[in-house]
This record gives sequence, C-alpha cells and structure tokens, in this order.
Amino acid sequence: MSNVLFYIEDRDAAEEVSSITGWPSRPFSKEGMISAFREGQGIVALMAAGIVVRTLGPVLGDKWTDPPVVLLTPDLGYAVPLLGGHHGANQLARELEAVGARPLITTATEARGLRAVEVVASEHGMAVLNRGSTRAVNAAILRGEVPLHVITGPAMVMVGPAVSIMCRQGDHFVGIGCNRGTPSGEIEGAVRSALAEAGLDPDRVMAFATTRKKADEAGLTEAVANLGGNLVYIDDRTINDQPVEPSQAALIGLKGVAEPAALAISIRKELVMRRRAYGNVTVAIAR
Repeated sequence: MSNVLFYIEDRDAAEEVSSITGWPSRPFSKEGMISAFREGQGIVALMAAGIVVRTLGPVLGDKWTDPPVVLLTPDLGYAVPLLGGHHGANQLARELEAVGARPLITTATEARGLRAVEVVASEHGMAVLNRGSTRAVNAAILRGEVPLHVITGPAMVMVGPAVSIMCRQGDHFVGIGCNRGTPSGEIEGAVRSALAEAGLDPDRVMAFATTRKKADEAGLTEAVANLGGNLVYIDDRTINDQPVEPSQAALIGLKGVAEPAALAISIRKELVMRRRAYGNVTVAIAR
C-alpha cells in the first residue's frame, strides 16, 4: 500500500514530513483526497480533523475495505488514527514518531499494548477469512491470552464463530463445483483457466470454496493444495441463502455450488465471473 500526505497551508511542514518518511505530499483538494481513498492509498492529513471527516464521510465503506487514514496535527505534535486502526493506521501513526509526533492510539487492544487478531494476521502476511469472528476474539484478547494454533495440514478443522481463521492475503474468492470423481489435474486446470480469463493470478485468491457435500472429493482438495490455497466447505443453508439463479445443482438440493460458494466467503459480495463450465468442473469468481 502506498501512502500520501495531504496538507492545506503548512507546505513547509509537509515537505519536512515527506523528506523524513518518503511519502509524497499534495496540496489538499476534496477530489484529490477522495480519489486517493478510493484507490486504496493510506492517507495522512495535515489539517483539522473536521475537514477530513466531511471530505471522506460520504465515501466510507467499511473497516475491511477502507484504507487507513491518520490525522497529523498542524504542529506535528500528534498523529491520530481516524480510520483503519487495526488495518494500518496505527502503524502509520507510529511511523510519524520520526517527525516528533506522538501517536494517539484509540483501538482498545493496542491502546493497552495488546495485538488485535487483525494485527497478528498482518504480521504473518495473512488476512482473517471469517471477519465476523474478530469482535469476539479481540474481546477475549482484552480479557486474557488467546492461543494461536498453527495448522499446516493436510488437515480438517471444525471451528466455532469465535475462532478467527487466518489465511493468505488476497482480494478474490473462487467457488468450485465438480462432478463426482473428477481428477485433481482437471480441476486445477479449470481453475487456472478461469483465473487467466479473469486476468487474475492464483496468488490473488484468498480462499477457494465449495459445498460441504464435496468434503470427500480427493481430487478437489488436492487441486486446491496444488494451487497453494485454502479450501472452505460451505453448509447447505448458507449456499441456498445466496442471491444466485438456480443451476443444475438443484439435483442435489442446492441452488448452485460455484457461484453461491464464492459469494458466501467473499468480502464485497460481487461476482466478477459468473459460473463457467470446464468439462466436469464449474468455476465462479467473486470479490
């Protein structure tokens, strides 16, 4: 992630910060800040907090997709994470100690010297797959030590809603359906073809998903392992709750497999490639 410093009148202060941090500085404009925000750049704002709030308020999404935003007071005295504390803003604020600014951390865990689950994931180059779990896990971290279990597999793990699952970082999710007994090579080839058609590298896939009815498909688990990914099995109710048109999977009591599985674990709940058949394999891609 790249970072950019916006300033209003304090050009000399901005140039001082830029010379120390290496971040480019730009005169503030509403359009420029919104553009940087939408591009996912980390924003450091050398100005009054109200300007930042009024500028970015209308374009805020959620804490998982918005980039970090830090307020730097005009006297360079304080650095205040406004958005994305656990997602880079706290770290940005700490980096501003190099210019003499004191980071004012307000996230409950890090304000007490603890590491939130999102921070732990980032430190290991991973991301939290089941994001709804983080509230319970971070609350538990505040109450005491929470164990971190590392499982390299092959393995099967059943977890509850208060367990955060960390896997490799990525911004896309692949749903896979296949006929019974399909070999791993055919499944892997189908997924690679679909990703190539979408202009995506396998490393950009955070997780793969299918129906739990396929939990015994050796070819499918082997194919995902060969792709270096994590395979998530989705229960029937969750699959049938997804807003997709029914497919031939209705024969096994499901609205579909590839599309609803991809949507179920995705972040933005957007299909970027609708289901496509590759022989015995069906693939869909969401983000």
